[in-house]
Amino acid sequence: MRRALKLHPESSSLAAMSIEVEIARPCCDRLTLYYVVTGRIDALRLPQPASPARSDRLWQHTCFEAFLRAPPAEGYYEFNFAPSLAWSAYRFGAYRAGMAEASELSEPQLLAQSSCERYRFEAALQLGAAPLLPSDAAWRVGVSAVIEETSGGKSYWALAHPPGKPDFHHADCFALELPPA
Repeated sequence: MRRALKLHPESSSLAAMSIEVEIARPCCDRLTLYYVVTGRIDALRLPQPASPARSDRLWQHTCFEAFLRAPPAEGYYEFNFAPSLAWSAYRFGAYRAGMAEASELSEPQLLAQSSCERYRFEAALQLGAAPLLPSDAAWRVGVSAVIEETSGGKSYWALAHPPGKPDFHHADCFALELPPA
C-alpha cells in the first residue's frame, strides 16, 4: 500500500516537495518499505552509499524511519536508515522508555537510487526474531523521514503527526495497521 508522508506543520522544505512510501508485509515476518522523495534532489544532503553498517544517531541527518508495534503491547521497535546505508534498530518497552539496541535482528537489505528529481530508498526487514512482533498479529506502523538540505535546514515527515513538535515515537504516528500476511 502506498501512502504520502505529511510535512510537519512547523516544518518547511525548499528541496523535498513530496515523500511517498510503499509498505508491504509479503509474509508474516517480513516488511518492505520503499520511500520516494521528489523535488530538487541536488539540494538534499545525501551521503554516497557505502557498505551497510549498524550506526547510532542517524536521525540527526537525512534518515528514513519505521516504528512497529503489535497492540495491545506497549513495546515497539524503531528502525533508522541513512542514505549511506547505515542503519540502526532499537527496542523500547513503552513510549520512549527502556531503549535498547535490538541486536536480535539481522541486517536489513538496503538500496538507494537517485536521479535529478527523485530519490528512492528501499529497506527490507526480516523480523522473525523480533519478540515484540508476533508473526500472527496485526502490526501498527509509523513511517517517517528527517530530510536535511545542503543549506542545513531540516524537515520532518510522517504518516501522521501529534500536536506540538515532531515526535515520531508518539502513538498518533503509528497510523497504519498491517494485518498478518
